[in-house]
Amino acid sequence: MTLRLLAVHAHPDDESSKGAATYAHYASLGARVLVVSCTGGEAGDVQNPQLDALAMAMAERDMGGLRRIEMAGAQKAMGIEHRWLGYADSGLPESDEETVRDDSFAAIPLEISGQPLVKIMREFRPHVLISYDENGGYPHPDHIRAHQIAIWAKEKAADVTAHPELGAPWTISKLYYDRIFNSQKVNAVYQELLRRSPDSELVADFARMIEWMGERGPLPTTRVPVSEFFGVRDTALRSHASQVPLDSRHFYWPNDVQTAAWPTEDFDLIESLVPTELPETDLFAGITDEETP
Repeated sequence: MTLRLLAVHAHPDDESSKGAATYAHYASLGARVLVVSCTGGEAGDVQNPQLDALAMAMAERDMGGLRRIEMAGAQKAMGIEHRWLGYADSGLPESDEETVRDDSFAAIPLEISGQPLVKIMREFRPHVLISYDENGGYPHPDHIRAHQIAIWAKEKAADVTAHPELGAPWTISKLYYDRIFNSQKVNAVYQELLRRSPDSELVADFARMIEWMGERGPLPTTRVPVSEFFGVRDTALRSHASQVPLDSRHFYWPNDVQTAAWPTEDFDLIESLVPTELPETDLFAGITDEETP
């Protein structure tokens, strides 16, 4: 029995900051894990002022090419499969009045951009789909579109009348939204940091983060214990060197503190066609041989 998980992300690096330990965990157990990057991240800026000179030079002439190299490193670290959906990064508009380019991912109608993802779903036949919520996790147009395309493609992939040229229909058993970054986790890590080193700069960072976040929704339905793969997650993140400074306190929290305070990555179960009991500790809970051809 081979379990299969599909995660749909907007840009390369999103998969490493939103679920990398979970992907590595399931891959280590023999599941097939496929990450789809909807765009190439071409519109991104260099976020790491310490980026080495050679990579900086490449970023200036070919940001998309650099990010493909970085994604390959992250994929190797996690031990997963990866596919590019092939659309252009929409960029982040500076104001509500600014629009994205007509040829960018967020502007292309779902009926067009979603078909390649339908084909991937029918070929890969995942039992579990992970997506962002309706707000994209945060309101970047590509993140919102990544949510929309994942849900649209999931429905079309199961529809026997939709796009028969894209393969035999496939019904995904469980749909989750990513809740990796949630206020309960941040509060728990903050309390552990406060207990260990109350005067550290990281404690002050977390205090500001808690004030900014407020209370973001209820506890996730599903907490997957993956602390032994936090180091793998960090390696995957560091592969995206143009986007993540090596000393980033936003991305890199002490793993011993995280393991003590919140040793899981978290998700919300949105839809399940198989019986399961909440809360869960396994994304594949309820999946049986009958759902695993």
